[in-house]
Amino acid sequence: MNRRRFITLSGALLAGALAGCTALSAGPRKLGEQVQPGVTPDIDEETLSELARETNQLAFDLYGELTEANPGENLLASPVSVTTVLSMAYAGARGETREQMREALHYTLNDERLHAAFNALQRELNARGDDIDKADIPDNFDSDDNPVPFQLNLVNAAWGQEESPFRDSYLDVLEDHYGGGLREVDYRNDHEGVREKINDWVADRTVGRITDLLPKDSISKRTRLVLTNAMYFKANWLHTFEKGATSRKAFTPLDGETTEVPMMSQSVHVPYAEIDGAKAVDLPYLGETVSMLLILPPEGEFESYEESVDRSTLVRFVDAFETPKVSLSLPRFEFESSFSLPDALGELGMPIAFRNNANFSGMSPRALRIDDVFHDTYIAVDEQGTEAAAASAVEAVPNSSPAYSFTADRPFLFAIRDRPTGTILFLGRVTDAGDAQ
Repeated sequence: MNRRRFITLSGALLAGALAGCTALSAGPRKLGEQVQPGVTPDIDEETLSELARETNQLAFDLYGELTEANPGENLLASPVSVTTVLSMAYAGARGETREQMREALHYTLNDERLHAAFNALQRELNARGDDIDKADIPDNFDSDDNPVPFQLNLVNAAWGQEESPFRDSYLDVLEDHYGGGLREVDYRNDHEGVREKINDWVADRTVGRITDLLPKDSISKRTRLVLTNAMYFKANWLHTFEKGATSRKAFTPLDGETTEVPMMSQSVHVPYAEIDGAKAVDLPYLGETVSMLLILPPEGEFESYEESVDRSTLVRFVDAFETPKVSLSLPRFEFESSFSLPDALGELGMPIAFRNNANFSGMSPRALRIDDVFHDTYIAVDEQGTEAAAASAVEAVPNSSPAYSFTADRPFLFAIRDRPTGTILFLGRVTDAGDAQ
């Protein structure tokens, strides 16, 4: 059985099109779920670092757009989830559509190396936690409540309208570098059922943290392809907080109205730095390959400081880190974020992908455009560690017929006619509708 028509792809936490033949898939190609891509890539660390830099640049671009659209709100986005699902669409983009996506997503690698780099990165990240030493697991780890001290799972899937033509060269890219083949579904006759099926798949891959990635009426009988990414992360701190040290303390939000929240506290040796009045601390998870970097802007300057933060800000802090003993207080928190990204991505420089002149001819011989990009996230931070999930989806639909309009706001003619015979029964004009009231 051929694997290409039953896709499940592996994603990437940090953070493409192959020029190929135009042959069409001759028929259904199905296989069970495949976690890893089909090809083992030959990618060096420098290339992986370049892909990470590209994704980090997108992170701050996207963050800026989302904070501007959602002022004052708690917010979480996963640039890796977004760039991974869009790289799957990029694999089928051509012409100006491809160039806009490439620039907006900061892709610098050539297309073949880009897909191979995503392949290598997602393999590496899915293996995070494999080498954790059991001796490093905290004494207060509750194996009944949290049986796995470190989890990082990234998976993707593509859901295509059955019998729609998708190019073999496009399906090859998905199989070779993202892992699997196309899941055939029937949007024409059961788009709501397919929506629920996709949402169930996402919910299962995010342990129920993201249950409604595709909201009601988000897809229709016109949908031809949905590309999805799901990412789940749950890990214990290397240095857990004692629950007995957590107490309610004051927290002052942007509006200045102080409230009390559960504040976790401990004194611990962790990376720490101060630059231009801002403080940063880097809290490692088990295995120390993944951490949470926290930045506290100067008091009273959050909004102005936030606007200035970019990829280089993190680099400066990382370069300045020392490891003193830090008296650390951090609130417990838990929240979800949900976005529709076409406006943000359009502002970042790829509007054509959402228009009728979009060119995804590398994906299908039929004219398609991206109708929407959905992105949901979840995070919870407590004394034990962090749980986070993200999911993204790209919906592709056929290009719409041109939009026509008729607005009779000036003099016009009219005729009343018998359609079977063509006989005109009345013929007239309206030159001043005001006088005709």
